[in-house]
Amino acid sequence: MSANAKHLHSIDAGHYKNTAGCETEVMPIPDIVKISMSQHIGAPCKPLVAKGDTVKVGQLIGDTDAFVSAPIHSSVSGTVVGIETQRSAAAGNDTLVVIETDKKQEMCENIKVPEVNDLQSFVKAVRDSGLVGLGGASFPTHIKYNPKNIDEVHTLIVNGAECEPFITSDHRTMLEDTQDIIDGMKLIMEYIGLDEGYIGIEENKPDAIEKLDRMFAEQGLTNMHTFKLQARYPKGAERVLVYEITGKEMKAGVLPADLGVILSNVTSVAFVGQYFRNGIPLVNKRMTVDGDAVAQPKNIIAPIGTMIHDVVEFCGGYKAEPKKILMGGPMMGRAIFSDAMPIVKNNNAILAFSKEKSYIPEETACINCGRCHQACPFNLLPTALAEAYERRDAQKLSDLQVMQCMECGSCSYVCPARRPLGFMNKLGKAVVKEAGIK
Repeated sequence: MSANAKHLHSIDAGHYKNTAGCETEVMPIPDIVKISMSQHIGAPCKPLVAKGDTVKVGQLIGDTDAFVSAPIHSSVSGTVVGIETQRSAAAGNDTLVVIETDKKQEMCENIKVPEVNDLQSFVKAVRDSGLVGLGGASFPTHIKYNPKNIDEVHTLIVNGAECEPFITSDHRTMLEDTQDIIDGMKLIMEYIGLDEGYIGIEENKPDAIEKLDRMFAEQGLTNMHTFKLQARYPKGAERVLVYEITGKEMKAGVLPADLGVILSNVTSVAFVGQYFRNGIPLVNKRMTVDGDAVAQPKNIIAPIGTMIHDVVEFCGGYKAEPKKILMGGPMMGRAIFSDAMPIVKNNNAILAFSKEKSYIPEETACINCGRCHQACPFNLLPTALAEAYERRDAQKLSDLQVMQCMECGSCSYVCPARRPLGFMNKLGKAVVKEAGIK
């Protein structure tokens, strides 16, 4: 992996931050929410409620004893009207707790500010909150905040890059919930025992950089800093961000903690600050709603489990028939088959595009231009990987380091032949795993 790759081989594309100036609007409570029991990497939760049960905001409705997991709470008050199974955007089957809302938003009596006095109680409180990575990965946060090599971890990196086109929800978090971010950083650094904290922010968000710098200075926080990044995709990728700020190279399979770093999304950190102030678990989500098929693009806060069609309706509905709807950004988001799906914890955007904007030209033959190699943040050879995948050559895929691919999609984006190189790398990883090659 070339040390210069992160600086030189990235995509300087249109950012389309259309909603950057749109203050967040709180969406009215919908009639129905469907809360998935699969909202994190790891084992899905089991429903703790049944049809006919009355629930309140913040009530625990799903959990599991599995290590890699996070509990799930009701985002509304109302009545459970069913337990359903639905095909998910990740091609699995999700169990959904369906709640008919009463619009009262009565809070669960068990909600209270957590009492914390050491790392163990801090980690427990974070798990109890239901927090997972809110930048897209959805890894249970309490595991990340309790590294095995804690004595070797000294730096907090907060990911405020938000490099995907269209998405501005993290940007709005930095402007609207600035003190929550600072409070979250303080808590994380205090209980994990970290010396320095950095917020990586792309230079196309000068207002966020200015506000955070000013508040750090006003509060005398000399161990907290902003770190200005080039506004170039994929600067917000975990491995790229760690390199940019620390200069340490992070190979596939290496965790940030192995390099002495705790890395957390800015909205996740802001939630930590909020939770330790009010005790309300993760029940709402800020997201960007945009795309040329959306009548009124906005940043909104909606209850987790709100149906996507209700979210779009709050944004004025569709002004053109949506040909493609994405959960997340256009580079790494997931295309969904219907807007009759609920939002989940790590949704940071819903994007809807017309046929004109979602048109993909027909794939043609590779012309060996080398653009995919130049665009790769890790200097991989996407065309060679594609050839190895087409032959299902697991050993060659391994030799070409397919497992280093972070599936950012840069290679596919720049390919003049419109080849789905990034997706072939994803499939190539599965070939290597099936072959048992390590």
